[in-house]
Amino acid sequence: MIGLDTNVLARFFGQDDPVQSPKANAILDSLTTEEPGWVATAALLELVWVMTSKFRADRTGVCRVVDVLMSRSEIVIENSDLVRRALNQYRHGSADFADCLIASHAENAGCVQTLTFDIDAAKTAGMTLIS
Repeated sequence: MIGLDTNVLARFFGQDDPVQSPKANAILDSLTTEEPGWVATAALLELVWVMTSKFRADRTGVCRVVDVLMSRSEIVIENSDLVRRALNQYRHGSADFADCLIASHAENAGCVQTLTFDIDAAKTAGMTLIS
């Protein structure tokens, strides 16, 4: 298994660098189910941040990027079941992807609630608003 850093994934999805993007393409094209690429949850969160801040991806674009990663058999996503649950909340709500993932991890850890000051996270990510 080969770990993939955020910048490799960003160059692959962004296709914004004439030197690094082709290298990222070659790396992802070389992955197989026998020797897959591994994406840490932290790298995925950072990728979503890069996609929204640098590439101005909207909610649909972010979902498309994460869906592509999740659908590739030669990519292993850390805690993929929690990421899938968070992506579903993100797709149908107004909370940030990070908030959805935090709530998903907290629920999985057995937390009875996840406290937040963020109204959107409370409304659509399953967190409890602190009033």
